[in-house]
Amino acid sequence: MTDVDAARNPLDAHRPDGDAPTTVVFDLGGVVVGWDPYMALADRLDRSAWAEFAEAIDFPGVNLAMDGGLSHAAARERVAASHPEHAATFARYCENFAGSLTGPVPGTAEIIDELAAARVPLLGLTNWSAETFVHARPAAPAIGRLDSVVVSGEEGVVKPDPAIFEILIARYALDPARTVFIDDSPANVRGAEAVGIAALRFTGADRLREDLRSLGLPLRRVARVGSGRP
Repeated sequence: MTDVDAARNPLDAHRPDGDAPTTVVFDLGGVVVGWDPYMALADRLDRSAWAEFAEAIDFPGVNLAMDGGLSHAAARERVAASHPEHAATFARYCENFAGSLTGPVPGTAEIIDELAAARVPLLGLTNWSAETFVHARPAAPAIGRLDSVVVSGEEGVVKPDPAIFEILIARYALDPARTVFIDDSPANVRGAEAVGIAALRFTGADRLREDLRSLGLPLRRVARVGSGRP
């Protein structure tokens, strides 16, 4: 990171004199914004046909390649060459990617708002194609309240590769021991832990809130029905 980059570090405004506060890093898909790739093709396939299509073209593999920087044009050429019968369907997926985003994950935006109000530095680290990341914030406005987001498709490397966590650490001058990373993927959680970052697996906003509070972060406790406590 150059001196100019350091001067523009978006976390600097949050840092008081002395030790920096804990930084919280959010995965996006499945944590902040819902993603169901079938929905991009729901106007032409049922769930069964989607499953057959996804298996035929190895959709997870093609999607991960796009997350790693493969252009949509190159991905379409790859699918057209190997499975020409599915080329038009895959092209439609790429064109209608925004339809795959199902909106905010319940409860996460409130956690982001509370952390932001307490001036806790907030970042994103996501496996996402550089070409479609433009659709993220409209689908889940809380993404816009993060200080910055590292996007795998822009970096050419995907989680859980340690290299993308090292990019995050270096770019924002993070202390891994004072950084908390949240992801719904166990493999990505392990990837963060491998470089010394504390990591939490996301299974829902209520559990995340309690996990973050247990680490000393300033979040209110959610009242449990019938518990009688605040």
